[in-house]
Amino acid sequence: MTEKYIAFSGGGTGGHIYPGLAIIEKLKVMAAADANIKIIWIGSKKPAEREAVESAGIGFFPIPSGKLRRSFSLKNFTDVFKVLAAYFSARKLLKKYKPCLLFSKGGYVSVPPCYAAASLGIPVFTHESDLTPGLATRLNSKKAEKILLSWEHGRQLLPKAMENKIVVSGNPVRSAIKRGDPAKGRAWLGFDDSLPIILVLGGSQGAKQINELTAAILPELAGRARIAHQYGADNSAITARNDSYCGFAFSKDGMADLYAAADIIVGRAGAGTLWEGAACAKPMIFIPLSGTGTRGDQVENAEYMERAGAAISLAGAKAGKAQLLDSIQALLESPLARKNMGEKAASLAGSDAASAIAELILERIKKVG
Repeated sequence: MTEKYIAFSGGGTGGHIYPGLAIIEKLKVMAAADANIKIIWIGSKKPAEREAVESAGIGFFPIPSGKLRRSFSLKNFTDVFKVLAAYFSARKLLKKYKPCLLFSKGGYVSVPPCYAAASLGIPVFTHESDLTPGLATRLNSKKAEKILLSWEHGRQLLPKAMENKIVVSGNPVRSAIKRGDPAKGRAWLGFDDSLPIILVLGGSQGAKQINELTAAILPELAGRARIAHQYGADNSAITARNDSYCGFAFSKDGMADLYAAADIIVGRAGAGTLWEGAACAKPMIFIPLSGTGTRGDQVENAEYMERAGAAISLAGAKAGKAQLLDSIQALLESPLARKNMGEKAASLAGSDAASAIAELILERIKKVG
């Protein structure tokens, strides 16, 4: 029988990669009896993205990626050529593999493949992880057969003409994230269970603001909590590892155990951290990326979670040492507050989005033949 391909596209951050891999994980299980179904990924040229996808056993095909900017920049002129090159590269790949469907997980690299797929008559599904649709999703939605949103709130921000294409699915989270072992997490960190653990997440590249705040609050938390600090590949630990502090650049395979061991999570409010923390029912303190150079999606994510009682948001001027310490202290002093906040976060995360989306994909490709 002829092989049936499903193409995925997305990249730019882990938030565009890992939800896609969560869906692929479910597809492999659901379609296990059909050996003819194959999956490929069209992404950017970032090595970390290739590594993440290929480690899941998926063929990865990098294409040029010109960034989509909402503001004026001279780079917009040169990136036009990168976008055109990406379109033709993607079109060549799609003509070769003839996928039954292209699933976009977002990011600027996903736009040319979506338009290339539409030009070839290949059905397109696009998914948005954030509270509000980003530019890539808005562009991809014009060519998409289905627009999958993580939040109901996003529906009102898209044109009414797209209403019949919208499905509110939630954001996919890898199943392993929910199966962490707290004892393994503490052992990896070198911590016992005598004090609460605060897991500080700076992202894969590290967030300077969060790293500096971690250094500032560390002395104040001595004897009250332990800090597990993920500081990013381009940074270094703020102090030597000891019984109160463990710094690490990144944990490729141990994040589930670290989530399980954590009593409080502090980090940015990107969709990845938000949804994984919520899936693990953890109380979270967000220090969202704000100001110039961002569309404000993290601030929107954080403030939505705070209004729901599912997190604390320290956006903009509120992201100071004193405010962070006060927020941590309030949670440290009240196990009940931590429990309630974690439960509200888990309720927002909802059911298994990855399985629901995988079912939609399989239903659609059956129609393709």
